Amino acid sequence: MAERVGIGVLTRIVPRELVDELVLKCGRREQRLRKLPARVVVYFVLALTLFHGDSYEEVMRKLVQGLRWLGIWRGEWTIPTAGALTQARQRLGAEVMRGLFERVAVPCALRSTKGAWLGRWRLMALDGFDVETFDSPANGDRFGFSGKKKNEKGVFPKALVVGLAECGTHAIVAAEFGAQRDTEVVLASRLLATEAIGDDMLIIGDKGMYSYENLKRIRDRSADALFRAKMTSDLPVLEWLPDGSYLSYSADPRRKMAAYERLRKGTIQITDLPGFHVRVFEYQVLGRGDEEELFTLVTTILDPEQAPATELAAAYHERWEIELVIDELKTHQKGSAAILRSRSPDLVEQELWGLLLSHYAVRRLMVEAADQADIDPDRLSFIRSLRVVRRQITGSADFSPEAP
Repeated sequence: MAERVGIGVLTRIVPRELVDELVLKCGRREQRLRKLPARVVVYFVLALTLFHGDSYEEVMRKLVQGLRWLGIWRGEWTIPTAGALTQARQRLGAEVMRGLFERVAVPCALRSTKGAWLGRWRLMALDGFDVETFDSPANGDRFGFSGKKKNEKGVFPKALVVGLAECGTHAIVAAEFGAQRDTEVVLASRLLATEAIGDDMLIIGDKGMYSYENLKRIRDRSADALFRAKMTSDLPVLEWLPDGSYLSYSADPRRKMAAYERLRKGTIQITDLPGFHVRVFEYQVLGRGDEEELFTLVTTILDPEQAPATELAAAYHERWEIELVIDELKTHQKGSAAILRSRSPDLVEQELWGLLLSHYAVRRLMVEAADQADIDPDRLSFIRSLRVVRRQITGSADFSPEAP
């Protein structure tokens, strides 16, 4: 029986063969035999994001405690020190963890998953959030600070994260990290240009994410968009449609004004306007008291028979599912008052990829369990599922710590 280190159910989602492949591809394989080979460090990083309040040594004890129970513990192998574990994380870097996330985190909703689809489209929500990091000079320079009020400096540096989550399963399938000065719009633009965007997706975003550039990136990936637009957005009425929506167009703002002037002079037709056609509709939602809030939604789905305005309005409010995803990550998995423990920007990104990867693993298991029980994944508790995964890690061994 080979000596093993326990990581429990996570190795079903992140198999050791894939870990070894990414370690080799990223040039992080050891040149000499080490006590902490890269494969072990990958699972150690995942465990750190599941036991956020524990010390480095305590997390490693949880990983290997199954060895003593099995009676196959080597007497000469001892728990590494916090310094040795930090050095091992530095050798690994962030690239391996990002590569693992990009390979593993794919949409997992089935056609039968409730709240996951609108016709042929998979409902996906796009949003950003801050994660507080360790207050080191390097993290402060890289990520910057942000307070609760405008122009207020926060206590800790904050990494900015933009994620794309599946509404029906809460699985995050793509993400980009950056500094406060990067803004959510910039990070969203990077994310929307990646191969994570599938042609079966309807990507939903609030008015902070709406722009001609983002709509174009989604179209370029053969996906569709449903964004809330600001009241000041320039969306001219070209044609009213049977469901109460109207045909409009979106164009590069730098070209739009010149096109308007040429249209006014009659030198071009409406069909010659720059950009591409979009569909727009408005509705009101009752807010606090008797106040009503006006929503203006823009979509690249032009046929109202495929997706009527009423159905798109209902689908837009599925976007709020990503707020629950952010709460799962920041409040329940990481801890509401906890900060990322990494003191350098590279390790912060490594820790963030580990956080997203372990969250995805929990959510993927929940989808599989819900499918077997023929129930909606929303009926399963994330907190209870997280506890199950934590117990599995401390209960059984599942991979060899030694390099092959």
